[in-house]
Amino acid sequence: MPFPLNPPTPCFFYFSLTSILLIVSHLGYITGTAVDEDSTIIGAIIDANSRKGKEGITAIKIAVDKFNNNSKNHKLSLIFQNFTGNLYRAALTAEELIKEKKVQVIVGMDTWQQAALAAEIGNKAQVPVLSLAAAASVRPSRQLGRSTQIQMGTNVSEQIRCIAAIVHSYHWRRVIVIYEDDAYGGNAEMLTILSEALQGVGSEIEDHLPLPPISSLSDPRGAVHQELLKLLSTQSRVFIVLQSSLPMATHLFQEARRMDFMGKDSVWIITDSISSFLDSMDTSLISYMEGALGIKSYYSKSNRLFQEFSTQFQKNFKSEYPEEDKAQPGIHALRAYDSIAVITRALERFAGDTNTPKMLLENISLSDFSGLSGTINFSNSNSLPFMIINIVGKGYTELDFWTQDLDNPFSREGGDKNSSRNTTKVLDGPVIWPGYLKRVPKGWEMPTDEKKLQIGIPSHPSFNKFVMVDNAQTDPEKKYTGFCIDIFREVLKILEQNYSLPYDFQPFVGTYDELVDRVYNKTYDAVVGDVTILANRSEKVEFTQPYAESGLVMIQQVRSEEPHKAWMFLKPFPTKMWVITGALLVYTMFIVWAVEYRSNNPAFRGPWRSQLGTALWFTFSSLFFAHRETIRSNITRVVIVVWLFVVFVLTSSYTASLSSMLTVQRLEPDLIDVEWLKATKSVVGCDGDSFVRKYLENVTKFEAADIKNISSQYQYPGEFQSGNISAAFLELPYAKVLINQFCKNYTATKPLNRFGGLGFAFQKGSPLAADFSEAILTLSEKGRIKELEDKWFPRSAQCSTTETDELSLGNFWTLYLLCGATSTLCFLIFLRRLLIDFKRHQASRSDANPSDESVWMKTVQLVHFFHHGHTEIPNERPSNLSPRLTGDEWSTPRWSTVSPSEAPEPPEAPESPEASPPTATMNSRVSPSDGHEPPETPPPTATM
Repeated sequence: MPFPLNPPTPCFFYFSLTSILLIVSHLGYITGTAVDEDSTIIGAIIDANSRKGKEGITAIKIAVDKFNNNSKNHKLSLIFQNFTGNLYRAALTAEELIKEKKVQVIVGMDTWQQAALAAEIGNKAQVPVLSLAAAASVRPSRQLGRSTQIQMGTNVSEQIRCIAAIVHSYHWRRVIVIYEDDAYGGNAEMLTILSEALQGVGSEIEDHLPLPPISSLSDPRGAVHQELLKLLSTQSRVFIVLQSSLPMATHLFQEARRMDFMGKDSVWIITDSISSFLDSMDTSLISYMEGALGIKSYYSKSNRLFQEFSTQFQKNFKSEYPEEDKAQPGIHALRAYDSIAVITRALERFAGDTNTPKMLLENISLSDFSGLSGTINFSNSNSLPFMIINIVGKGYTELDFWTQDLDNPFSREGGDKNSSRNTTKVLDGPVIWPGYLKRVPKGWEMPTDEKKLQIGIPSHPSFNKFVMVDNAQTDPEKKYTGFCIDIFREVLKILEQNYSLPYDFQPFVGTYDELVDRVYNKTYDAVVGDVTILANRSEKVEFTQPYAESGLVMIQQVRSEEPHKAWMFLKPFPTKMWVITGALLVYTMFIVWAVEYRSNNPAFRGPWRSQLGTALWFTFSSLFFAHRETIRSNITRVVIVVWLFVVFVLTSSYTASLSSMLTVQRLEPDLIDVEWLKATKSVVGCDGDSFVRKYLENVTKFEAADIKNISSQYQYPGEFQSGNISAAFLELPYAKVLINQFCKNYTATKPLNRFGGLGFAFQKGSPLAADFSEAILTLSEKGRIKELEDKWFPRSAQCSTTETDELSLGNFWTLYLLCGATSTLCFLIFLRRLLIDFKRHQASRSDANPSDESVWMKTVQLVHFFHHGHTEIPNERPSNLSPRLTGDEWSTPRWSTVSPSEAPEPPEAPESPEASPPTATMNSRVSPSDGHEPPETPPPTATM
């Protein structure tokens, strides 16, 4: 349990003053005597002139007094050593404290280099060295030979991981690192760790700016100004102040604001080396940093122990350092206090054992408690939570806490990193950026009219529809045109919603690989043109999303052949159309026969085979408008009119399609492939400025002598016709252009290989690449790129016709529906009339009782009524309502359903109706030639 904090007594002040006067007269610096065997001497190596040192001295004194006031058996004695000299004097100072002053533990050191040198001496004497400075890393190799070194501060490597998380969350690709050089190479390891962390999130260090140590400068402000001038030529505007003293940071931000390095689209990130002093810094100095993001070690200010310490600290600090404006304790004071707490807790574990430095070191390493600065546990690295702040006005606001979760690095709440809390991938806002920018800064210098983007374009590409340069024009809109240029300008329209992008086109004469190299060596900022995305090029430049697919295609000349195919006459119609047309013909034939048969049309009467043949012939001959039979019913006329209209459309379409198939030449390529070309040593053509020639040599294994460079798309037809080349190898976009123009003469194979597509190239790490990629995807989703393709690469008139002239069912389904619906409607009308006549006929029969007849009997009678015009009941002559037949309609002997020899004779005066069941017979019609007399009373003529 921590000791309660008691105010010092007057006796303590008298004793301290007397001791100080005696020691100063003897040693020349502040010490605390240690003559008691039950006391532990602590040596403190601290810069008493710095704010950090002043806080450390005050906090250590408070901790020592607290222990001495509460401990009766053991006391602590302090020996302060003011250290402001050469780095290597840290070892001499530590050796002096150990050998001459007999200190048993050393605390302090402002830098990790000082602590490392002091630990080298402490290791020999097994004296623990508690360092208050933050280490660059905790790699095991760095701890070899310094087993006595105890680190109270957090690792700078963790702050660097936090910086990388912030950079990644806002997609900044390049940064500039600024640090105050300590002249001993102490920042080299931090730069290495930062570079590795940024590369892990896809970013890089574009430049770094080491500032001289402020102690070595007579004019710090002028020196900082000269150093910042070096950054004017860099594009990145994401500045990371990795390490700096407070005075140097003050000059840095004053000059940066004056030179407009803290304008719009700039980003500044400071580490704990600066942000830890914000609570004690002059508010006028804080205002120069407005808009910067800071990483600050988090500690709780709400617990009782901190509040008691803060009250005592402010009282003592104001008393000892009245020249300081603010007396609030910072993280350095808390660590200094905790370092003494670590020692006192280790002393309490001795429990009467002999107090030796080795045993003290072992007990210190076992520390595990909650101090003012956080959890103290040396078995693992002290990983304290970092708070991300935003400097606003003359103070700062707390944004988020950094966690070590790679997927969600930021938390809305602090505390234990393993606790359940709301984690996110981006910082909580709103963030006040430099220049009061409302959106997220781009993090790079926006081009101006004085310093435009230099964009290289191909001067004379083989296919000039992609990029065309007309030197006779002065207007840039007319001088530079083409498919790629139009896409670039469409992208700019989208980007102009956020920022303007002044640029100049620079035509380049050379190969595409050379053009990409100009971006790599920063001659050009970007390349706009038909540049193929390749793996070796991606190592040098940053490509956007592709706006056109790419692949290697082989172009071949084609030969024409007349289509002599036995079944060509069936091809105009697909199978479904033939089947539906045949079904509709049969359906129409049935309806025509039924209606005309009922209308007593002699052309549709006679034997069944004759009726079927006549109906089929009538319907089929209508396909050729060759029918001769007359029709009597108006219903039939309606059916025939619609059918003839359908026939007219079908025959016209069939004739046109078949004629096109028989007359238009079919183009078929010669059957050659890559292996045949290589085996026969055939010469092939390609674009000499592109990568295709090297690809054919290195991958496809063509001989260099068998490859011919062709510099223009208009030379390919001549090279083919003259026989100079047997085939040509082009990238897919160029092959489409050539085939669209000469589709009747050349054909293209499927892509032999796939590449990354066509895209724009930018310098590595350029933030413009991501913005362009997003805009290209937007254009593609809106269909704008397809519109530009149709504009620049239209198909020629002869290529616009489709390769197949086959018609489809979709072209005629309305006709089929109209014909089928009309025929069905007419048939329903006919059927309704037939039923009405049948009911009248049934009602006219005196002995008929429809309710007593079965459905089957009614159906048989309906069929008989349709066939003969009446129903016949035994022992009864046909009704007067039966239709009367004319000579040609009913006198034919072929319609006899029952022969005279088989006809039953009528019964002789039956006694009752039940004597014999009635028999319905078909009324036979026989001619005189059959040896029978005609009936005495001819039946009435059947009418509709």
